[in-house]
Amino acid sequence: MSGTKKTSVESENRMKELKAFEDTKSGVKGLLDSGILTIPKIFIRPQDELVEESNHGKLDIQIPVIDLMGIEIVEIRKEIVSKVRRASKDWGFFRVVNHGIPLTVLNDMLEGIRLFHEQDAVKKQEFYSRDYLKKVRYGSNVDLYWSGAANWRDSLTISLMISDHIEPDELPEILSNSAIEYINQVTILGETLFDILSESLNLKCDHLKAMGCAKGRAFVCHYYPPCPDPDLTMGTSKHTDPPFLTILLQDQIGGLQVFRNNQWIDIRPVEGSFIINIGDLLQMVSNDEFKSAEHRVLANRIGPRISPIKELISEANVPLYKEFTLFDYMNNFYSKPIGKSGLDDFRLQN
Repeated sequence: MSGTKKTSVESENRMKELKAFEDTKSGVKGLLDSGILTIPKIFIRPQDELVEESNHGKLDIQIPVIDLMGIEIVEIRKEIVSKVRRASKDWGFFRVVNHGIPLTVLNDMLEGIRLFHEQDAVKKQEFYSRDYLKKVRYGSNVDLYWSGAANWRDSLTISLMISDHIEPDELPEILSNSAIEYINQVTILGETLFDILSESLNLKCDHLKAMGCAKGRAFVCHYYPPCPDPDLTMGTSKHTDPPFLTILLQDQIGGLQVFRNNQWIDIRPVEGSFIINIGDLLQMVSNDEFKSAEHRVLANRIGPRISPIKELISEANVPLYKEFTLFDYMNNFYSKPIGKSGLDDFRLQN
């Protein structure tokens, strides 16, 4: 068989395997429940990617920690703004503690997510969809049909991109109460963070919010079942996040890593804290003052036009990105496998 025909057959077989997985509407958890002892071929990372893994070191060091206690006090706020500026520029990742959200709210949300994903598959299938404009949807691998390898992960997404409000009866009953409270509390935290980030760019505290950066939220509830072959697959492949800002609540299993200086750094869970990471859109409007960092999750056994902020542009600091709409950027993002950033597609060739 010629190389071309072999490739064509392999591609056809892979598509059949992907379709068979999709048709179950039970995700990765369904595979695990079926009793598999090894992961299906569609989840195995390409050989060159596995080889490349050995070229990167791994470190276990702390990412910057931002303590929000006393943020209303002028001198403390100045110190917080300074720390956020450094972390956003040098890392693109930082941890926040003493953010004011009760631990019970966080734990109830984590428990609600677990209960949703571990309930009977038939109940989850009611929310199964690949329509990314749908307000509440459950699925596995948004880039299933065009990624090099599927990730060992299922997701429930609660999207407030179009409507800014959601009623409890629109959510899965098993987590509706915990999700509503969590969404309300994290939305307030997000607005506080945008104030701090604006000040970190030497702008008025409401600048990013006035641009609409805090509008249009999505709450993505990932679930990573135990994996029989964690060295062969990923929970989430290496990528940068497309939105302005990500506020991440970790469970105690861990697996999150950030890529820095050609090394993977483990971000260990700390109860009661959030991980904050700068997204592509914030890197773009800040004209690269802030950094959208690559990160990944290991598998475990256990509207308006957007352009760089004009106040940040000068002869010495020319614009690095062309104007675009949020719709343009999100369409670009959803047309690529996870791990393929859209930053360069909008970068000016200066």
